[in-house]
Amino acid sequence: MSLAVLAKQFYDSELKARLEPSHTGQFVAIVPQLRAFFVDCSFVAAALAARAAHPDQTPFVIRVGYDAAFHIGSAMR
Repeated sequence: MSLAVLAKQFYDSELKARLEPSHTGQFVAIVPQLRAFFVDCSFVAAALAARAAHPDQTPFVIRVGYDAAFHIGSAMR
């Protein structure tokens, strides 16, 4: 399975209910193989925290409470 699929499964099964009440809009960097996660207000800070703790692993970052980490494009008027 891909890193993204593993991370999303871990988020849905164990982190969603735990993080969404108080961390919506923040970012969670997940290392699913180790069941480790790091929450921060910025995408970069969460990813760097995960890399610092587990330099040999690649984290996957999800925005808590959203379908996507970022929205690209303009709003329709």
